[in-house]
Amino acid sequence: MQECRNAERARRLAKSHVRITLNGDPIELPSPLTVSELLMRLAIDPRRVAIEHNLIVLKRSTFDTTPIAEGDQVEIVNFVGGG
Repeated sequence: MQECRNAERARRLAKSHVRITLNGDPIELPSPLTVSELLMRLAIDPRRVAIEHNLIVLKRSTFDTTPIAEGDQVEIVNFVGGG
């Protein structure tokens, strides 16, 4: 009986984590997020970056509605000023 409970708990925990590739590195997120939520979690200002999600460059207006799912690839490129 205890073994069944442990297996069920492991399944629930596995579902609450999402593994993605972020800037070429594998990471695990605690739950599914949108692009905006990922940027907030990473303390990145969304106005200063470009996002590529599964090889598609996203418009900033879609950050709030674009979900990040298991196996996704996300590239975050920071804009750098200078002169």
